[in-house]
Amino acid sequence: MTRAISLHDVSKSFVRGTRVVDGLSLDIAPGEFLVLLGPSGCGKSTVLRMIAGLEEIDEGELLLDGEYANDWQPAGRNIAMVFQNFALYPSMTSRDNIGFPLRIEDPGADPGPRVTATARMLGVEELLDRYPSQLSGGERQRVAMGRAIARHPAAFLMDEPLSNLDAKLRNRLRAEMSQLTRELGVTTVYVTHDQAEAMSLGDRVAVLRGGVLQQVGTPREVYALPRNLFVAAFVGIPRINLLQGVVRAPLDGAMTVALGKQALRLPEPLSPDHRLLRVQQGREVIVGLRSEVVRIGDRESARPGEALITGLVEHLEFQGHEVLVHFDTGSRPAVVPELEAPHPAARPPRRRRREGPGLLDRLRERAGSLRAGPVVVLEHPPQEPAPAPSGVRLPGDLVVRTTPDVRLHHGMQVPLLVDLERLLVFDQAGDRISPSPDRLPALDE
Repeated sequence: MTRAISLHDVSKSFVRGTRVVDGLSLDIAPGEFLVLLGPSGCGKSTVLRMIAGLEEIDEGELLLDGEYANDWQPAGRNIAMVFQNFALYPSMTSRDNIGFPLRIEDPGADPGPRVTATARMLGVEELLDRYPSQLSGGERQRVAMGRAIARHPAAFLMDEPLSNLDAKLRNRLRAEMSQLTRELGVTTVYVTHDQAEAMSLGDRVAVLRGGVLQQVGTPREVYALPRNLFVAAFVGIPRINLLQGVVRAPLDGAMTVALGKQALRLPEPLSPDHRLLRVQQGREVIVGLRSEVVRIGDRESARPGEALITGLVEHLEFQGHEVLVHFDTGSRPAVVPELEAPHPAARPPRRRRREGPGLLDRLRERAGSLRAGPVVVLEHPPQEPAPAPSGVRLPGDLVVRTTPDVRLHHGMQVPLLVDLERLLVFDQAGDRISPSPDRLPALDE
């Protein structure tokens, strides 16, 4: 049996009115693998703990299989949780750790067969008589997962279970975990700040920032059509190129997006998405270009829908299978203040005032004003960035992926072709205006 989980306008506040989850609504289908993705402090783990019953819900409703479950005890929810720090009992062997919840549920039953079957499934049969101190990190995590699986729960909650492991082991366990949860068919909610895990594991990804749900969709949807600037900048390696631009739409000429010293000329006839930019005439916008949207090539090799610009090679990053080239195109990178700030868009605290604000009220107001607001891109940052150390130049404004066989060197001027069909444009409030917010990505693109 697997479980449907629904959160309706759920909020949670801690001491002094700090709201860590704000009006979250999310429906998780039976058997779905949903990933909660976001920076540290955005409320991911708090959401998980509210589902498990380890944290009380201040506002809103939690429904388990359609039943109101806010007041259910954790033991009555039939949900198993896997923690980041393994949480194994050091005085128990792996066999006892896996069988412990079974003995609690039914003291008179023999947990041996289920423990053995679970160990066989996870490949830890030879480790059953060892203590946690005798196991490696990956082995401990398998035992911790075995303790959750042996219960045959209706849902798994996983709180960054792989973050304490080295990269190679993390990649291997990620693949094993994905295969295992799909074989079991159990609803899984997985918390991580690692987008590689989110994109490779999740049926859907829910991006959180400051306790506020920014976007939920398939990994492809979230990457290809981010709803706002925060999602665009947070999802994707290397990080998306964000450049300040100005829309130019003369009545008697081609429509362009000026990027500093250069401009992107939009192909005619204008596509429906590009027509949406006409109302931005003369306004500053933020242009988002993924590193794979730009390629090295001259005008003769341009495909329909590609625009030509030039870039000066500033830096080369050799990655083995590819090279990341940092170009200076004369553009001005967009500034996203407090991109990973933990508490943007906080609601004003509810309090009764006396005749006048006291010292505590004034301090709270001051703290609230210093919190990051919604994703806003400022034309000028509030304070000048610190100058680069003497003799050190900052990287360019555009990062492009290319193959290792392309021979480039520092200071080389290179022609670049931009695929305008995959252009992302955001307004100054950080909301996507092109492609249309109502458009769904074509999976065959």
